[in-house]
Amino acid sequence: MAATATPSTSSDPAMPNRNASHRRGSRQRLEIAAEAARIMATEGQRSFLLAKQKAAERLGASARQGLPSNAEIEAALRQWQQLYGGMELDQRLRELRQAAMRAMNFLAPFRPRLVGPVLEGTADEFSRISLHLFAEDPDAVVHFLLERGIPHSQERRRLRWHDGSHRHIDLLVVETGGEVIELAILVGREALQPLPSPVDGRPQRRASLEEVRAMLEQDQSPQD
Repeated sequence: MAATATPSTSSDPAMPNRNASHRRGSRQRLEIAAEAARIMATEGQRSFLLAKQKAAERLGASARQGLPSNAEIEAALRQWQQLYGGMELDQRLRELRQAAMRAMNFLAPFRPRLVGPVLEGTADEFSRISLHLFAEDPDAVVHFLLERGIPHSQERRRLRWHDGSHRHIDLLVVETGGEVIELAILVGREALQPLPSPVDGRPQRRASLEEVRAMLEQDQSPQD
């Protein structure tokens, strides 16, 4: 009977190098994400892109091996806040949510929804309150504010849409009670689907006035 040949088990000599490079790249992403989170938490930088670019520059890291995703930076930001935020950050979040509830009461005719860091729990001393409003007439909110003597400014923000294209969203910005509130007015087809999240591109989670009130009541309830 002929002997059966045993297949060669020689390993690819390039494999260890590839694995080491992958580990270095993963470690670099974590380091950049942690530094970007620290920049956002302590310096008030709101742009994920600028925060990660600044972090990479400070660390002397090469962007060619890949920068962390916005979701990785948000995860690092949550971790930073858990470690260093403490009671002061919890109180700040409650204050922002209370201010959001007052604004939503005032803007009730436009069915306001809370979105962004104040809803997600990553807000800090630098955060704005972000609301989505719904109107048939794009100028209705402007008229509403003017009739009540509420000063405001206008901004435009570029975002990546669900289909990969880029769009511009007009914002009204109101400063009241020491807080900055940005209002995105959604009209027509824009109102059918939530705006994409700047963190992961998925439809943003939105909360009604009743949901925000319930969140505050839950935060204030005695803990076991």
